[in-house]
This record gives sequence, C-alpha cells and structure tokens, in this order.
Amino acid sequence: MEKLPDAMIAPKRTMGASEWFLLLLLALVWGASFFFQKKVLLELRPFTLVFGRLALAAAALNIIVLAGGFRFAVLRGHWRGMLLMGAMNNAIPFCLFAWSQTRITTGLAAIFNATAPLFTVVAAHFLTKDERLTPPKIIGVLCGIGGVVFIISPDVLAGPRGSIGGQLACVAAAICYSFASIYARRFRAIPPLVLAGVQATIAAIMVLPLALILEEPWKLPMPSARTWAALAGVGLLSTAVAYAIYFRLLARVGATNTIIVTFLIPVSALLLGTLLLHEPLKLRQLAGMACIFVGLAIIDGRIIRALFTTPRSADIERIPA
Repeated sequence: MEKLPDAMIAPKRTMGASEWFLLLLLALVWGASFFFQKKVLLELRPFTLVFGRLALAAAALNIIVLAGGFRFAVLRGHWRGMLLMGAMNNAIPFCLFAWSQTRITTGLAAIFNATAPLFTVVAAHFLTKDERLTPPKIIGVLCGIGGVVFIISPDVLAGPRGSIGGQLACVAAAICYSFASIYARRFRAIPPLVLAGVQATIAAIMVLPLALILEEPWKLPMPSARTWAALAGVGLLSTAVAYAIYFRLLARVGATNTIIVTFLIPVSALLLGTLLLHEPLKLRQLAGMACIFVGLAIIDGRIIRALFTTPRSADIERIPA
C-alpha cells in the first residue's frame, strides 16, 4: 500500500454506502499502481518510472493546493523534515517497489506492501510513548511476519536470487513506510494534501539525478502510447487521485476505518496481475497473504472485540425471535 501520514484525525463514524464505495475505489486505484508500474517497466527503467510518477503527482497535487489559496511560505522551518519525509515516504520505497517489480510479480509486491502496518506497530513501540506493544499486537505482528517468512523462505532455499532480492526490496520499502508514518506526526499542523504535494515534489527532485545518471533514459526508444498511458495512470490516478480519496475518507470516517484499505489493496493488485498480466499465483503466496491479513485483523482489534464483547441486555431484547 502507498503509506500516508496520519495527519488527519477524525471522530470514528459508521461507514455508509458512499464511504464503502470510496474505500473500494481507493483499494482499486492503489492496487492498480502495481499493474501500471509493471506495464511501464516493459519500456522504461525503474528510476525513470518513479521520477515520472512523482513529477506527475506533484504537479497535480500542487495545482490543487495553490488553487485553494495555500502559500508555501507557511512551511518555513519544516523543510529539513520534509526532505526526510520525501525520501522515506516516497523516493526510497517507490524506487524499491519499482525495482522489485522487475524481478517479482505484481501480486507478490502488493502482498509485501500490506506488511507496512505490522512494522509500524513494532517501530511505534520503540519510538513513541503512547503506542506500546500489547499481547494482541505482539500476536498480530508475529502472525504477519510469519506470513512474510512463509512466502520468502522457499526462494531462500532454492529460488532465483533475483526473486529473493525483489522480495527483500519490498520488505525494506514497507519498513520505510512504517518509519515515515511515525515521523509524519510532527507535521499534523500542515494540511495533508500540502504535505503529500511537497513530499512528491522533493522526492521527484531526489530521483531525477538517479534516472539521468544510472539509466540515461534519452538513449531508450520513444515509449509507446500504452506506456505513456500507464505512466499517467500511476502518477495521476494511483498517486494524486488516491491521495485525494484517502484524505477525504480520513476526514469522513477516521483513520481506524480507512486503514481497512490495507486488506483490500493486495486483492485488487492480485486480480489485476492475474487477469490482465497473466501472472502465476502460487498457493503459498495466498497462504502467506492470509497470515498477514490475520495479523492485521488482530492488530486492528475490531474482529476480536466483535467476537468477545458480550451484547448489552438492551441489544439482546431488540433481536427478533
């Protein structure tokens, strides 16, 4: 998943039909980012792809921000932190995921992306004072990490080195997202779309020299119309539009409800990769994803509360016979 800063905190509210529609739409456009990237990588190289994605997203987001009357002078004093956020939340993980997709399938990359909340729980225990590990969280983390190990371990023993490297790159990207989500707390006073636009701009500037020096994109053949369309899809749809949907949901139903998207992104990416890219799907990958989902569900806590909370007598009386 594209991990975003926990910058907007809203009261917990029930999810209506419109909110569920937005949540499913968000899962689709974020999951589609892996599909779009795979298509672009047929003709472009990873750093060039990432620069194009970030540049398009930055342009779209900053136009929206400026149209709303925001002045970037307000960010004075935050630029050092913004540099770190641009690297940890965009440049590094985007590059790692793009590079990994030259070695592993779309669906597998999306599964590893879903591990970011697991690493966030562990990192928060050591880096914050108010989010300590509890027994349920420990069980959830162990279950999720077990799923990751289950997916990777056969390749460590007998798989191709490229596959191992691609999988480990995804894990490293998820860890970057976890640290970025914790560090982003210091920017809660900054409007979220502003933060997203500035991060994308900084990250694009960081990635540009890598693309120019290491990949020399001007030496490649002119990309086809399909590649340009896929690049526009990952930059505008799966980044800029996804950010806008995410923050809209965050404002309407809160972070706890919005985090459900973590469970849905790998599903949409797996479906797109299997149906449109004809990528193979292994049983152990599904089993590992199931372990990760169970871990996330335990950490989230709602399923456990629903199973073990005793209904109030007033609620029992309302149940029809």
